[in-house]
Amino acid sequence: MPKASPDLRRWLLRDQLKAIPVSKEQRKHPRAKSDKRQSLKVSFDPGSGTAVEVAVALVDSNDEGIGAGRIQSAILPLNSLTKIANIAVIAVTGLSSLLCFGALLAAPSNDRGEFVYIGTYTDGKSKGIYGFRFQPAAGKLEALGLMAESVNPSFLAVHPNRQYLYAVNETESSLGRSISAFAIDRKTGKLTFLNRIPSRGGAPSDLVVDKTGKCLLVANYTSGSIAVFPLLEDGRLGEATTVIQQSGSRGNKQGQGAARPHSIQASVDNRFVVTADLGLDQLLVYRFDPKHATLSSNDPPFANVDPGSGPRHFRFHPSGRFAYVINELLSTITVFQYDALRGSLAAIQTVSTLPKSFSGKNAAAEIVVHPNGNFLYGSNRGDNSIAVFAIDRVQGTLTQVEIVPTGGKTPRNIAINPTGSYLFAANQDSDNVVIFRIGPNSGRLKLTGIIGEAPRPVCIEFVPAL
Repeated sequence: MPKASPDLRRWLLRDQLKAIPVSKEQRKHPRAKSDKRQSLKVSFDPGSGTAVEVAVALVDSNDEGIGAGRIQSAILPLNSLTKIANIAVIAVTGLSSLLCFGALLAAPSNDRGEFVYIGTYTDGKSKGIYGFRFQPAAGKLEALGLMAESVNPSFLAVHPNRQYLYAVNETESSLGRSISAFAIDRKTGKLTFLNRIPSRGGAPSDLVVDKTGKCLLVANYTSGSIAVFPLLEDGRLGEATTVIQQSGSRGNKQGQGAARPHSIQASVDNRFVVTADLGLDQLLVYRFDPKHATLSSNDPPFANVDPGSGPRHFRFHPSGRFAYVINELLSTITVFQYDALRGSLAAIQTVSTLPKSFSGKNAAAEIVVHPNGNFLYGSNRGDNSIAVFAIDRVQGTLTQVEIVPTGGKTPRNIAINPTGSYLFAANQDSDNVVIFRIGPNSGRLKLTGIIGEAPRPVCIEFVPAL
């Protein structure tokens, strides 16, 4: 195996490894040896706890099972030093160069289980964010009740260090148009309010913490704006450093004709930010500087979907090679090839989320990619179902596996638990969260019989308990 070039190593250390969150346990071990089966090694500074060195052995194009120019995704296990963090490195095989780098936290199963946080709409019985404790090994779900009062905390995001949770306040009232921060007690699941600040737009609909944990990215649906907020060391929200007003009128269906950013995501390598704009029928791409919490225009600046599609939620494939958007208005999923060097998206496939026999009204809602990169799931509000697809690991294209009922009405959100073994469906209009077991080889969903009750559930986030 060839060694990583000096230029490659400098690029990784200078631009990509400055602020990977590391546990206190890791800081006691300055050298973290990789599994011998892997071709990677990461070293940690014992003082700051940041990754300071990475050794990358690139895969030659003639290695078995790998074709020239394809991307090999490798997960570096940090052995017994951590049960929190894994480092994912994505390299171009046969090209002797690194395409992109991603840092992500994986939460393996543990005896203490997982806290499940439910974002809700508070226009009925709900008072805010609700919680459960889930035991994956035993298949048990314990209701914890109201974790924090908040106005319309419809979508949630968890910090990579798992110590903080952020919520949009999706309204146009004086208490809305804002985002809120909470501290997480990893032993009890309790949420402690930290602060709330204006979202810099109307009806914030989505938010995500970037890979470094330094910035919160927010999409404001009704005002058509997106914003970046620095995150302070104690988890509180700082005032917005970037606000961008999106504009245009490409969409041609009801609810379109103006910018309506519905979701926002950072790329696997954290160099770009993508917003799915339902009103414009576009995915808008920005260059992202997490150090200064700023966004700037990319070239190309956007990718189109079919007219009238209404792109809603967007996800990258774990490999960084592909991306997927679920289109609310046409109930379809569009597949893209992704060029991580340029931040460009090229549509290659569009598939329906609905059974061929369905003839009623439907609005597609959530899309999730399994952590193993083999399966994709999309929810249907109307058909009240989840469409399951297999992902071609070479082409990124989708093949339908099955479409299953959600066990409730209006599945606004679906989420896969940290072990990758279960899928949770939040059924907004039946006040329940239904749990499915995921077939490890097929991706198929099987009802477990476990159902949690929560008023107006619209978002699900997981945090491993300590």
